Amino acid sequence: MAEKNEKKAKNIHEIKIEIKGDEWKKILDNTFDKVIKKVKIDGFRPGKAPRNIYEKKYGKQALVVEAVDNFMQDAYKKALDKFKGEPIIQPTVSIQKADEEGVVYVFTFTTKPEVKIKKYKNLNVKKQEVKVTAKDVSEEIEKMRKEYADLQVKDGKASIGDTVVIDFEGFLDGKAFEGGKAENYSLELGSNSFIPGFEDALVGLKAGDKKDVNVSFPEDYHASELKGKPVVFKVKVHEVKSKVYPELNEEFFLDLGLQDVKTIEDLKKTIKESMTEQKQYDAENKYVDELFEALLKEVSVEVPHELIHEELQRMLTQYEERLKMQGITLEQFYKFTNSNEEQLKAQMHEEAEKRIKLRFAIDEIIELEKIDATDEEAKQDAIKKAKKHGMDEEEYINAFGGIEMLKYDIKVQKVLDILKS
Repeated sequence: MAEKNEKKAKNIHEIKIEIKGDEWKKILDNTFDKVIKKVKIDGFRPGKAPRNIYEKKYGKQALVVEAVDNFMQDAYKKALDKFKGEPIIQPTVSIQKADEEGVVYVFTFTTKPEVKIKKYKNLNVKKQEVKVTAKDVSEEIEKMRKEYADLQVKDGKASIGDTVVIDFEGFLDGKAFEGGKAENYSLELGSNSFIPGFEDALVGLKAGDKKDVNVSFPEDYHASELKGKPVVFKVKVHEVKSKVYPELNEEFFLDLGLQDVKTIEDLKKTIKESMTEQKQYDAENKYVDELFEALLKEVSVEVPHELIHEELQRMLTQYEERLKMQGITLEQFYKFTNSNEEQLKAQMHEEAEKRIKLRFAIDEIIELEKIDATDEEAKQDAIKKAKKHGMDEEEYINAFGGIEMLKYDIKVQKVLDILKS
């Protein structure tokens, strides 16, 4: 057996495993002993046909092909023993030669490409300052009151903000058009959910009123037969309802699920704390995203297309899971958007490449800074986060992917600390 190691590119390595002579003869003999038991040859009991008869019927190369496949795993082990690097993707194999004299397997290993980082400190990225004003708090309270508002029938004319219950039917050139009719339809005036001018025309109407509303469909309307066309809607008002906002009292606080809030001041304090926490969370995420974007501009690396393919498959699976949570299948998505898997992957390609490039950059910084994480660090981190998520330590570690994944996450956090510095 002879072996040869060739370097095709900086991170592409070829390992040749050649089998010949007595070793290959023995493999062919063993292969014949296995295959002859599975084939049926007229005039012979199963497994008893001589080799020359088998080769006459199936050809000598058929046995060679079987032997190549049978020895593939052993050849791969030999290649792994010979190769000293760390492959980042599953190696590929090709057969350079295969006949009665011998076989030459060529295993191609892809290792981490060369990563060059101009700089990763002083990236000139600043975290957004978080501030929650009294106005922000007041607006949030009004938003809550609006969400919990009740609609009550009122006597009198409809105003912006009121809801009218109406029957309507649309006519184009005196003829009713499809999709232009509804009964007992609730419409909030000022919501801009109807074509321009329709809601404004209902302001001032009261229960029992009827009105012909003259409007024109927008030029960009989705139905081509109605684009820019003037139409008449015959409208009848059944009810006018106004919003009644809840009082800021303990009953309302309990509806919000705020058992410890007793006064308006308590509510303002609670809302401010909650908004501050959310804004800090959002600001931190934005800060990290901008740091990574700045880092990527300083990184030079040739990303193997095989890795991009793997990442695209992972992203596609994640996207499919998100769609399922909305009750949509990937096939339905393609139908709705008039697209296909190839087009979706094309949209994801740039993001997939960026993700891999970022991982290479982070790993390079870990190596340059000699960053490490101990089992004890990972354990303490797991205890803290498991408590936060209402899980026990082992359950959290398993859900995260094991102790090594936790340790890697800690290393990434240490890289982030360096980037922030």
